[in-house]
Amino acid sequence: MDMTSRMTSHFDDAVDAFRSSARELAPALAAAVDLLFGALTNNARILACGNGGSAADAQHFVAELVGRFERDRLPLAGIALNTDTSIMTAVGNDYGFNSVFERQVAALGQPGDILVAITTSGNSPNVLRAVEAAHERDMQIIALTGKGGGQIGTLLYETDIHLCVPHDRTMRIQEIHILLLHALCDGIDALLLGDPL
Repeated sequence: MDMTSRMTSHFDDAVDAFRSSARELAPALAAAVDLLFGALTNNARILACGNGGSAADAQHFVAELVGRFERDRLPLAGIALNTDTSIMTAVGNDYGFNSVFERQVAALGQPGDILVAITTSGNSPNVLRAVEAAHERDMQIIALTGKGGGQIGTLLYETDIHLCVPHDRTMRIQEIHILLLHALCDGIDALLLGDPL
């Protein structure tokens, strides 16, 4: 096995995946920026959730909102639902792991808030239940998925936004999810602070 060629193939595959994602997702990504900006300027909050690498992405995204992205600004209201270990373990123990996000959305979500639901497969039961709970609270959803979208696509309303990465490999989907989240942060900042270019 030529390891150098194997490593090079990752870059080539990633470039192809990013290009196809740009063609397919740019309009929906722009719509997601508008949705988030509208919510934040109306004193609503962004809730985010995911498992594993997607949990890290949710936490990263919320850190960019509450802290800052590339420019100084006021903090923006965001909560990562996968970061409170006491809630996660208490709800997981008492109600089952599939309820860990659903219960938090039911407790914290308000009409006008946005749920950013991240699942590479689109099939994570706890994320699906969070989506259902968000709809019950009159919240809109921005779903980040891949692999054709999975079950989450059947739950979304016309007013929700589905950013489904056109790829089947989890690592590529996760890499593009990071770009999508960074692009959302950049778009929000451009609307709040003006375009710096």
